[in-house]
Amino acid sequence: MEHIIYTQPYDSPLGKLLLTADNAGLTGLWFNGEKYFAQHSGQLHEEKDIPLLQKTRAWLDIYFSGKEPDFSVPLHFNGTVFQNAVWTILCTIPYGKTVSYGDIAKQIARQRGIPRMSAQAVGGAVGHNEIAIIVPCHRVIGANGSLTGYAGGLDKKIQLLTLEKALPLSAGVAAYSCICNEKR
Repeated sequence: MEHIIYTQPYDSPLGKLLLTADNAGLTGLWFNGEKYFAQHSGQLHEEKDIPLLQKTRAWLDIYFSGKEPDFSVPLHFNGTVFQNAVWTILCTIPYGKTVSYGDIAKQIARQRGIPRMSAQAVGGAVGHNEIAIIVPCHRVIGANGSLTGYAGGLDKKIQLLTLEKALPLSAGVAAYSCICNEKR
């Protein structure tokens, strides 16, 4: 039997999203056109509104209203063992808070019983997260507090952190202004 991936679009305030799921859980949530867009979403697709995707849309509706959803969506990671470990840690970052790549690297090192882990390796796994927003890779920042890359675009990262009040509105506007000026 073929592995079927169910898909549904979602119109967010930040642009169109693609949601993908299988029978085990949500497998993907991407901003249209983002880096690594739907890279591992399976062979056989069917656009179908299954209950899991309805629950995901309800979660996103609450999130984009500026509130923290009070329920979770079942997830089905399809990464390497290392990526899955990093993505699991991402799920523990509280709404409205940020952590650094180095913080996650230290956590992975402790879990593995090794003296250190590369923050760059963690960054690679964070950057390949296939479930944006719900697996909150946007909450990961540089060691000095800098807003480093985001596969969906740094402007979206700023907007997500501002929505969660993890970034003061003035800082978000200033950072967004800098990004826009760089693009010119």
